[in-house]
Amino acid sequence: MSKKKFSIILAEDDESDRRDFKEALEGSKIKNLVITVNDGEELMDYLTNSGNPIPYLIFLDLNMPRKNGLECLKEIRSDKKLKEVVVAIYSTSSSEKDIEETFNNGANIYLKKPNDLGSLKKALQQIITYVHIYREPPLSLANFLFRI
Repeated sequence: MSKKKFSIILAEDDESDRRDFKEALEGSKIKNLVITVNDGEELMDYLTNSGNPIPYLIFLDLNMPRKNGLECLKEIRSDKKLKEVVVAIYSTSSSEKDIEETFNNGANIYLKKPNDLGSLKKALQQIITYVHIYREPPLSLANFLFRI
C-alpha cells in the first residue's frame, strides 16, 4: 500500500459524531489524513478554496445546518474539479427515499451511522479498504455503490 496519506473529509455537525469518527479511524491499516468541518457551508468553502488539496473521500452527513448534505452532493457533482471525488453519505437515516435520492445524485457509498464505536470502526475500515483498492481506475457511480 502507498505511503502517501489517504485524505478524508468528514462534514458533520455533531461534535460527538466527529470525535467518534476520528477515533474509529485511529490505527487504520491505511494511513489517512482526516479533516473535519461542521456543516455544508464549511465543506464547500474548503473544497472550493484553491489552496486546499482535493480529498479522495468525503463522508457527508445529510442533515446539517446552513447547507445540508444533499445540497453539497449536488454541488460536488456539478463541479468539474470535484466530480470524481468519492462521496460517502454518513447518516442516521435508513430511509429508502434518502438512499435512492443520494444515489441518483451521485453518491458512491451510503453508510447508516452505527450505534457503537466498534461497528463504526469496522464499517469505516471496510469502506476505506475498498476505496483504496479501487483507486485506479477511480470509483464512479457507474462502477461502484456500496451500502452498509
